[in-house]
Amino acid sequence: MHERERWQVIKAMLRERAVVRIADVLKATGASEASVRRDFAKLAGTGVAMRVRGGLEAASSGAGEGGYVPRTFEASSVLNIEAKRAIARAAVDLNEDGESIIINGGTTTFEMGPFLRDRRLKVLTNSYPLAEVLIRDSQCRVALPGGEVYREERLIVSPFDDDATQHYSAARMFMSAISVGELGIIEGHPLVARAERKLLARARELVVLADSSKFVARGSLVVCPLSRVARLITDSRAPPAALEMLREAGIAVDIVEIGADVTAAA
Repeated sequence: MHERERWQVIKAMLRERAVVRIADVLKATGASEASVRRDFAKLAGTGVAMRVRGGLEAASSGAGEGGYVPRTFEASSVLNIEAKRAIARAAVDLNEDGESIIINGGTTTFEMGPFLRDRRLKVLTNSYPLAEVLIRDSQCRVALPGGEVYREERLIVSPFDDDATQHYSAARMFMSAISVGELGIIEGHPLVARAERKLLARARELVVLADSSKFVARGSLVVCPLSRVARLITDSRAPPAALEMLREAGIAVDIVEIGADVTAAA
């Protein structure tokens, strides 16, 4: 990962927590400790953040409702990428050719694209980057909702409740979240939450894709309670207490190993 990409990751992390530790950035980027220390020093020098013992603190807080500032698609896409790819592959494996599915926009769900290349599914998605991948490189039939394009979120969202998506029926929906907790699946952006609720009504089963960083309280918009989730896929770094909470709620939990070969078949 290049320096500029690491800076995006660090800035995104500063927007959602008081202090970013070196270990946090090492886990998210895979960079060397020496590189991260240099990044901290340079960011502190620009006035973006201040050096504190063991980490970096934002110079000012721009957190909105719930203390969370939504990240852009680009900033989120480079966080925990190995875990996201492993989770995405496991998600694709749940489907049988010929099924109809819904994939909500998000950086983890976007990683399903390469693994869908040789599949024959009917896919409704409001993620136009994912739609582009599937149209170009897969045998899937692709449907898009009508609506307005939101560039930062990479979503297509209709302002109307009675739009084309309300006539779609899917075996399952795949979506990610910024947080998973006792209250349910949490989002921080009203636009994303609204889009997820609309699509969720069209699917019989909900599968949540959440890497181990998502079991930290953030955001304030409950998309749905845990009782609506049939299955959750996460990685082996997920907190044991969180996994127990999910299982007690009756959710099937799939755990993937980070570092396994997650390259889509050539």
